[in-house]
Parts: sequence; structure tokens; C-alpha cells
Amino acid sequence: MAASSVGSQMGIIASPVSVAVVSLVAMLGNFTFDGKHLQFLDLLAITIPSTLLGILAIGIFSWFRGKDLDKDEEFQAFIAVPENKHYVYGDTATLLDRKLPMRNWVAMWIFLGSIAVVAILGAFEGLRPTFDDKPLSMVLVIQMFMLLAGALIIIITKTNAASISKNEVFRSGMIAIVAVYGIAWMAETMFGAHMTEIKAVLGDMVKEFPWAYAIVLLLVSKFVNSQAAALAAIVPVALAIGVDPAYIVASAPACYGYYILPTYPSDLAAIQFDRSGTTKIGRFVINHSFILPGLIGVGVSCVFGWIFAGMYGFL
Repeated sequence: MAASSVGSQMGIIASPVSVAVVSLVAMLGNFTFDGKHLQFLDLLAITIPSTLLGILAIGIFSWFRGKDLDKDEEFQAFIAVPENKHYVYGDTATLLDRKLPMRNWVAMWIFLGSIAVVAILGAFEGLRPTFDDKPLSMVLVIQMFMLLAGALIIIITKTNAASISKNEVFRSGMIAIVAVYGIAWMAETMFGAHMTEIKAVLGDMVKEFPWAYAIVLLLVSKFVNSQAAALAAIVPVALAIGVDPAYIVASAPACYGYYILPTYPSDLAAIQFDRSGTTKIGRFVINHSFILPGLIGVGVSCVFGWIFAGMYGFL
């Protein structure tokens, strides 16, 4: 459960419809790497394989982590109580062999089709309309096609629009949107007011130790609980103090750092879903089930991010 939760969040920086990806490409759009500008697919060519290898590393670690449940004394003592055993094994509900309604499949294909269109438009900017001799921003493209996909799903599948706002996922998403705006605004205000001090403290350190940028990004991500907000807060500061844009590209997977403390909704949900009780928060909070998979996954992803960035001529 911990590995799946961490892996799902690592995939954000490798998603063609991720705000984090589009924002990073936009912020680095004015810089050239070996004579060419950073394109949408250039970043994905680094983040997709690097995060995939990071997730594979998490899987290998999880394979050998802990004891099998039939050999776990703590778990066996837990299910020795009849009520606990019924709680763990009593519910046999499953989606296996269950035929889903056609409207579910239609909604899925509409969403996947929208992702495919966004990816194509990101890869071939000539397909996008131009304004003032500049192609339409991918941020706007993602917004338009995701809204279009949502509208088509509601219309074609005849979904009750009034019930959407009552859905817990929708509520969490709207709260996250407001939080990201507020955090980005706060970060811009704080960093803008102390830019001179930040440059003085971090400038020489990051220049001497380029990997320090990844650590700063990782920690800020935990503070703001958002990959896009962390990039929006740190990348402009890093560029202002003279960090090589190539280091920013190579360290992109480090924007996921909110596994450090188990406060993110997906982590808390994973704890609730695991009826065995083996996915948990430790006595000292920091010693929770997500910390090691997160460190391994992000660490391996960053290492391979630098390797792939060097292979593609960014470093």
C-alpha cells in the first residue's frame, strides 16, 4: 500500500497532463540547451524513464520488506481476536468477474482520448494555434481539453451533475486547487521579499553542490504539499541565483517530497485501506510506512534523471 501510494504521486512529474510538467517547461522555455529550447517531450523523455526506474526500485525494496503475514507475530496476534479477523477477512466484495456498465467504459475512453490529444499537441507545437507568433500555451491546452473531456463525459454518459459536488474526490480536488493558489502566492511574496538574502545563502552552496537544489526542492514540496506549487516557488528563485537550468531539468523528480510526513490524503487513505494494519504511522510520526519507499523512489529517480539528462545533451 505504501509503495502504491508513493508510486502514484511520483507519476505526476511524468504525466503529459500534469500541471507540474507544463509549468516546468514553461518556466524553462526561454533557456536553450545545446542550442535548442526545452520541449514538452524532452522533459518527459527524462522524467518517464527515471520515475519508472524509481518505482521499480520501490517494488524491489517492498518485495523483501517485512515479514509475510502468516509469519508476522503482531498480525497473527491481531487476527486471533474474532472481531479483528472478521474485519480483515470478512468483506469479500470484489470487482473480479464483474461486468462494468458501458457508460464507465465510454467515460474512460473519453478521458484517455483527451490525454492522447494533449500529448500530441504538446509534442507538435505546430498543431497549436498561434497568437502573436507564439503557439498556445500548453497550460491552457490542458485546461481546455480536460474541461472538454469532463463536459463530454457528463453529457454522453448522462451523469447527474448535481451529484459531482457531493463526491469526496471532487471536494478534495477543489480544496487542493485553492490551496495551491494560496501557497504559490504566499511563496512568491515571501521569496520575493527576501530574494537578496536567499541569493546570498543559497547561491554559492548550490553552485558548488548542484545536487543541493534537489534537496531544497524536496523540502519545499513537503511544506507546500504540491509538486506544481513547489516548482512554481523554487524554480524562479533557482534561476535568479544562477542555478544551471540543466540541473533543474535533471532534478525534476525531486519535486515530490510530501511523503516525508504522512499528511497527504493518498497516504492517509492507504493507511485506512490496509486492514492488516501493516501500513501505519510510527510512534515518532517520521517513522511511517511511506518514508523509505519515498526516499528510495525519489532518490533513484533523481540519479537516473541526471543520467538521462546527460544522455540527451542537457548536462
